[in-house]
Amino acid sequence: MIGKLLAKKLLVTGGAGFLGSHLCERLLAAGDVLCVDNFFTGGKANIEHLLKHPRFELMRHDVTFPLYVEVDEIYNLACPASPVHYQFDPVQTTKTSVHGAINMLGLAKRVKAKILQASTSEVYGDPEIHPQSEDYWGRVNPVGMRSCYDEGKRCAETLFFDYWRQHSVRIKVARIFNTYGPRMHPHDGRVISNFIVQALEGEDITVYGDGQQTRSFCYVDDLVEALILLMDTGDDFTGPINLGNPREFTILELAQQVARLTGTKSKIVFKPLPADDPRQRQPDIALARTRLGWQPTTELAHGLERTIRYFQQAL
Repeated sequence: MIGKLLAKKLLVTGGAGFLGSHLCERLLAAGDVLCVDNFFTGGKANIEHLLKHPRFELMRHDVTFPLYVEVDEIYNLACPASPVHYQFDPVQTTKTSVHGAINMLGLAKRVKAKILQASTSEVYGDPEIHPQSEDYWGRVNPVGMRSCYDEGKRCAETLFFDYWRQHSVRIKVARIFNTYGPRMHPHDGRVISNFIVQALEGEDITVYGDGQQTRSFCYVDDLVEALILLMDTGDDFTGPINLGNPREFTILELAQQVARLTGTKSKIVFKPLPADDPRQRQPDIALARTRLGWQPTTELAHGLERTIRYFQQAL
């Protein structure tokens, strides 16, 4: 009975999404998990296997409105994270990042909870330095098609640090680089899901530009481990901290790996590069190695195999 009374109460906003559902699953070992989602991009199928767990609770809620609950830790993941989704309603995307941050920080201030912000590598924009370290301020277009997400997340970081300075809210800010794995939305427009779906359906695999732009891909289990380690750091450590896999691949190399692993007969075709698409994206994770004792361990081929199996069932 005493153990139950002492169990941590953990809130995950965006908890029915790709990343949030994996995080909820892992956090059940640590306490009672309240999953909050408005189901714009998340889905009940992602957390269906958790619904009967005695320490799991699901609430439909939009973080642009205040939330009144009693919790010890808040993981703020709520925001569409793929271009096809965040550009669908760009005003709402910005509101989710900014109003959502204000509402969750207000909750953390009221109940004296620790709060972690799922920020993004997109705060670096199309970077002039490579790899990107946390002290780089970025090169972001404030009026482009991607600005609703990039600038929304940058403003959310500003709010987190102002609440920390002004109200002593205990914050953690994680800058998440490309993450992939089971439960990705098949039509989210991200490069890995695009390539896998095209390969499995026998369509041409579409590479934008010449395919020489680079990305670094972190498997979801590794990323979730890093988020939990970050939340467990002392109050003296706020971040921001890069979380991702520093191993760099060209988009063409990724397309070739997906084609090989799926055994598809699809052809790789090239199309013009979208506006503001970064040429290079690679995290410097020296801070994560020293402060969290963390680095990703899942090889791209192994992670892709698991992700392909998921898409074969989902499709």
